[in-house]
Amino acid sequence: MTLKAYIWGIRLVTLLSFGAFVFVVMLVDPDSTGLAGKLFFYFSLFFVLSGIFNLFLLRLRKKSVNAEAAHYIIGLSFRQGILLACFAIGLLILQSLRILIWWDGLLLLAGIFIIELYFVSKD
Repeated sequence: MTLKAYIWGIRLVTLLSFGAFVFVVMLVDPDSTGLAGKLFFYFSLFFVLSGIFNLFLLRLRKKSVNAEAAHYIIGLSFRQGILLACFAIGLLILQSLRILIWWDGLLLLAGIFIIELYFVSKD
């Protein structure tokens, strides 16, 4: 798969995820649906954010590498996009539980950073 085809696929999936997110925000009441409604919200937002972060990171890296390194930047951007989305969702979950304090956010960031360091050291 070429880099251009991958980018178009991620764009399409991100747009579909955004449609699902808008659907969840407009039609799902978190108070009446309970845990299922909140899970739909968080998962749809996760897919939207991971797609947006993935496309943003690909755009940043695409300018600085040649065509031979495209396979490497796809995996790197995909992983980091998912980790950034996990960080954002983690912050939202902590805030919804009313336990988000700045050092909790830093601990979550440190955990995400350690996961990224594990993958970087493995490569």
